[in-house]
Amino acid sequence: MAKKANNSNRERKIGKQTVEKKPLIDHKTKNLIWTIVTIIILLLFFIINNTRNEPVEGPYPPNYNPRQTNNSEN
Repeated sequence: MAKKANNSNRERKIGKQTVEKKPLIDHKTKNLIWTIVTIIILLLFFIINNTRNEPVEGPYPPNYNPRQTNNSEN
């Protein structure tokens, strides 16, 4: 009477053993690799964007009056 009926809920796995698939690369290592790759790509874009030559400035549009920004010429 002291035994409980917990054994009836268990499924017997005779001949149905499954093998756990281990990933090739650990999840922490995979996340670290993708983070490093993303940072390298962003750095490449930043370097390429900032090392290009800026286009030559063209003439001002007609009827444009630039304001004096340097007030030290008094």
